[in-house]
Amino acid sequence: RGLGVLITDHNVRETLDVCEHAYIVQEGQVIAQGSAEVILADKKVRDVYLGENFRL
Repeated sequence: RGLGVLITDHNVRETLDVCEHAYIVQEGQVIAQGSAEVILADKKVRDVYLGENFRL
């Protein structure tokens, strides 16, 4: 549809549920981008934000 929306939220479950494509930013740098599945599988995202045991 050509529409982008910026959401800054720490409620990861709900945010990833409504996003088709997400960018994860750490200290001003994009460290991961993609679908919820890609984000959740990313080791750095898990190390920095989610932890090993995070599940949707």
